[in-house]
Amino acid sequence: MTQHDSSETTSVEIRAGIELPARREEVVLTTSDGLRLVGELALPEAREPVATLVTLHPLPTAGGFMDSHILRKAAARLPALADLAVLRFNTRGTASPRGTSDGEFGDGIAEQADVAAAMAFVEARGLPHPWLLGWSFGTELALKYGLEHRIDGAILLSPPLHRTSDAELSRWRDAEPQLVALIPEFDDYLRPAEAAARFAAVPRLRRIDVEGGRHLWVGETQTRRVLDEIVSIVNPSAAPLPTSWPAPSAGV
Repeated sequence: MTQHDSSETTSVEIRAGIELPARREEVVLTTSDGLRLVGELALPEAREPVATLVTLHPLPTAGGFMDSHILRKAAARLPALADLAVLRFNTRGTASPRGTSDGEFGDGIAEQADVAAAMAFVEARGLPHPWLLGWSFGTELALKYGLEHRIDGAILLSPPLHRTSDAELSRWRDAEPQLVALIPEFDDYLRPAEAAARFAAVPRLRRIDVEGGRHLWVGETQTRRVLDEIVSIVNPSAAPLPTSWPAPSAGV
């Protein structure tokens, strides 16, 4: 984990909107069907990453994109706090302030090529220990296509299991990559009891039921819980995450 100067007495609380130091690069991913997907890679400022999060955003037809708040905050905080590389991108037809990716929404089918483009980028850049981090619709992409790639595992935030078939889910039963799911107590689509039944086909799954959690993980308390769980899985030595940052390093 990145070490901070213990002599610092002035610090800023890490909350929504803060962006900690990192090397940030606008990137373009090219799919096998010739589409250009816009994205961003965030790396630790002065160290090499110890692992990589390949983020898969919520449903674009319901407002999901690469800046959906948990993914944006992961990119804003985790390179500095946990030495992680964070790749975010807009799937086909999705727009954000970064730009609009080519193509049209493919209902989770055509997006197979989008996941492949992201993983090809990770491989080409030599980014270490890739994990898929899917949220809502993004969990469907992780479950459907993750095992086609060399990944350490997949982390599922609020999985609805709408588009993932039982056959696709069962492929994870004996798969080597780890599978972890964060299930909000008050999720709009899949709550802990239903998740236990649906994921029964994958006894190796680590299910984390989050008391008081909701599908959108709104609020700093839920954000911190999610980011802490992600880091405890991918780089346990960096957990729990600090809640403040030395003010000069934050540019304040």
